[in-house]
Amino acid sequence: MNSDIGVSGTELRATWLGKIDYGSALDLQRSILDNRKSGSISDSVLFLEHSHVVTLGRRADDTHLVTERPKLLAAGVEICETDRGGEATYHGPGQLVGYPIIDVRVANLGPVTYVRMLEKSIIETLTEYGINAHLVDGETGVWVDGVPDEKRDSDRNPKGRKIAAIGVRISGGVTMHGFALNVSTDLTYFQHIIPCGMPDLPFTSIELESGESANTRECAEKVAKRLAANLERELSWADHEELFN
Repeated sequence: MNSDIGVSGTELRATWLGKIDYGSALDLQRSILDNRKSGSISDSVLFLEHSHVVTLGRRADDTHLVTERPKLLAAGVEICETDRGGEATYHGPGQLVGYPIIDVRVANLGPVTYVRMLEKSIIETLTEYGINAHLVDGETGVWVDGVPDEKRDSDRNPKGRKIAAIGVRISGGVTMHGFALNVSTDLTYFQHIIPCGMPDLPFTSIELESGESANTRECAEKVAKRLAANLERELSWADHEELFN
């Protein structure tokens, strides 16, 4: 366990990065991960929006692309293989991405309970928008409007519509990668992939469900508060330049 438990056990430092490409954010995550492992910084979480990108997790390959690579690239959609769990997903403008870099040993969380904590924080955030969200047995992420068995039909998914995806990696007891919450996302981009390994998976967003405009930066502030509360941490905000200080 890290020697800085007295500091890192009480603080969660959040940073808003704005729009940043996937590769740059991944490099930044890895740098913060190394610093967190060494105990030189406290638990942190990066909030941002990505440019259009399809990411392929450890269980994904090109068979998860509905649109071929050349056409995606021509349309301005980057494709990146990554070491997170899960399959294929899409990130882009209007989607809040959160990358918590947390020592789960200090937080007394196992891999499954850590993911459940992320889901819980997102569900609690959605209540602030008047959205009733839920989990689905056997799946990760957050969903809305499931259909009971007796009401299933060909036009609706019994699991509901997915509003947030989660894919994480834990290295040396410290997390990286995280979640993507659709705020005002152009959901048509999900049609280019088999998202989460589920063909025809319906997606939704905060704006669609609430019927009101929503801002990713404001949503990040709400999620940060929920994460800090569920981790029993004191939330602080740091500028990009302060990440390693």
